[in-house]
Amino acid sequence: MADESDRQGAAPEASHAYTLLIAERAAALLLLALLLYGVGRVLEPFALAIAFGAFIAIGTWPARDALVARGLRPGLASMLLLVVLILAVALPATLIVPDLGDQVVAVVQLARNALDRLSPTPPAWVTDLPLVGANAGRLWTQIGDMRGNLAEVIRPYSGAIASMLISLGQAAAASLLQLLLSLLVAAMCWTGGDAIVAQLREIAQRLGGQTAVASIDAAGGAVRGVAWGVVGTGLIQGVLMGIGLGIAGVPAAVALGFLAMIFSISQVLGPLIIVTWLGASAWLYSQGDTGWAIFMFLWGLVPISGSDNIVRPLLIQRGSAMPLGLIILGVFGGLIAFGFLGLFVGPALLAVAHGLLRAWREGGAKAAAAVDERRGACDS
Repeated sequence: MADESDRQGAAPEASHAYTLLIAERAAALLLLALLLYGVGRVLEPFALAIAFGAFIAIGTWPARDALVARGLRPGLASMLLLVVLILAVALPATLIVPDLGDQVVAVVQLARNALDRLSPTPPAWVTDLPLVGANAGRLWTQIGDMRGNLAEVIRPYSGAIASMLISLGQAAAASLLQLLLSLLVAAMCWTGGDAIVAQLREIAQRLGGQTAVASIDAAGGAVRGVAWGVVGTGLIQGVLMGIGLGIAGVPAAVALGFLAMIFSISQVLGPLIIVTWLGASAWLYSQGDTGWAIFMFLWGLVPISGSDNIVRPLLIQRGSAMPLGLIILGVFGGLIAFGFLGLFVGPALLAVAHGLLRAWREGGAKAAAAVDERRGACDS
């Protein structure tokens, strides 16, 4: 009887202790949720800069490793990379981008005038070009044939298209501060990147084992694939376009180079790059600058188009290829969601998700194969 009464007295105490434990854990989870919410609110204004900075750091990590391998300390290597990117990207952007909206307006008007004056038949200097003259003349004729139909099709949307391009240029100007913050984030990643990667791998190991660790590596490879194969090629084509147009004396060369970069990154608008340099060549010819027209045609045919056909596959092979559909969705979805920098961040985020999913599937397939192998061993 005494034992039974003791058990009856202990039951309420155990229930009370269990209730206290549940309450403590619920309070701890609530405090953790509030902490995470507060951290999220603090970092929210810098979320895009952090994402783009990480994108830059991952894409340029081989250069950072090469500098460290030559004996430079990580801090000094990150400072050197930061100075190089400021001089090569941030400083020119600060000088060029504020007037980009007005230049895009000039480009739109220039394109309209060039289409109106474009001869339906190719000039002799185009058809007489060695090796490519026949194809170039055929392309010229096709563009001339489509000009009327194309003008009728896009006329109702011409205002919206022009407004979108102008807004894109203005968004690029508004993103200058985010770009500078992104470079600072990238510098911090270059400096402490080894420790950050080690901590991420340790967390992944505790949460998901070796499969999760492989997912981290796959995500990094996917981001590098986008950075080199998509963004890298777009930057190269944009710079080459701007240089060629500037040398030939075409107005608004910077804006046309900027648009060429956007067309290249978007993938689906890539053919407009050909229209750009071919239209510039036609405009130069209409102005009587036949020599510069030939130069611009050859410049677009070899360096600009060659960078897409040769450089892009080589760069993508060094990273992790991602389906074209995901790249297109990432570019336009990122632009709508995050603005101009979303052009770069959107594909990177989808690349991370794609890399994680692929690593998870491969890890599951390996685990299933291991289970089947053990079962076969047991049966034998």
